[in-house]
Amino acid sequence: MSRRGRPAASIFTKETAVHRRQILRALAALSLTPVLGRAADRPQNVGRDVKGQSLDDIIDRGFIQIGIYEDFPPYSWRNGDELKGVDVEIGKLIAEFIGVEPRFTLVSADENVDADMRNHVWRGHVISGDVVNVLLRVPYNRELALRNELVTLTGQYQNEQVAIAYDTGFYKDEKPVPAYFRFDKVGVENDSIADFYLSGIGNGSMLTNITRFRTPALAMAALRTGEVRAVMGARGQLEWGARDGIAVHAPPLPGLSVGTWTIGMAVRMNWRALSYSCDDAVRAAVADGRMARIYADHRLSWLPPVW
Repeated sequence: MSRRGRPAASIFTKETAVHRRQILRALAALSLTPVLGRAADRPQNVGRDVKGQSLDDIIDRGFIQIGIYEDFPPYSWRNGDELKGVDVEIGKLIAEFIGVEPRFTLVSADENVDADMRNHVWRGHVISGDVVNVLLRVPYNRELALRNELVTLTGQYQNEQVAIAYDTGFYKDEKPVPAYFRFDKVGVENDSIADFYLSGIGNGSMLTNITRFRTPALAMAALRTGEVRAVMGARGQLEWGARDGIAVHAPPLPGLSVGTWTIGMAVRMNWRALSYSCDDAVRAAVADGRMARIYADHRLSWLPPVW
């Protein structure tokens, strides 16, 4: 019995509860470290060699590893042994600005951009474990940045928008808008913004006239052969597939919350000096006209970002 007439076991239980609260507070503090400290610098189970390099390391070794999406014309694709596309040229601009050799890694798109940045920028793919120094063609917006705190979004170099490519022989005196596709055949990339948008108009009133294709290039090929009268999708990909007799325009799209978005690049958050250099390289290319020439060389309209 204790001095106060309570069993000694009760005193032990009280003391244990105090200790338990202290332990819980300590664990709660430790749980913040992925955001505030050590784990943000190196995530658990990720080695030091797969989390990127500093700008000084890149300069010392003489090359920069640039991630570009595979089979994604007009931005990046392989032509035999040669890499082609807008993003290849932009990667060369970045490397030239830093003073190193560009080396490109073709990456595959995952289920979303968050997974792409996890696999290729800050953690590494579950199989290879490798990361690139810079990943190009990443959408630039606040929500994406907040969701991915281990990545710095930088180097905004283009605005993209949803547009419509159309047969000028069929639409001689007018430019088609979505309402036309209640009656005319339109092609879209499967599971794209254009697909979801048109499928939802008028309680599905356009579904019978929507033809889905695996890629925008296949949709544009169908437009050239007359299988469809128009194609809706990202402007750059439509312009790339346009030929004589096909025009592209970007009409108002009522009800579409995001019809225009900014394109930039992603760098791991602890290599800020590298992200600043990438941004400086882009701004220099915009200022002296090189960025506009890259797009013109690929028969594309360049919509500059608003900084």
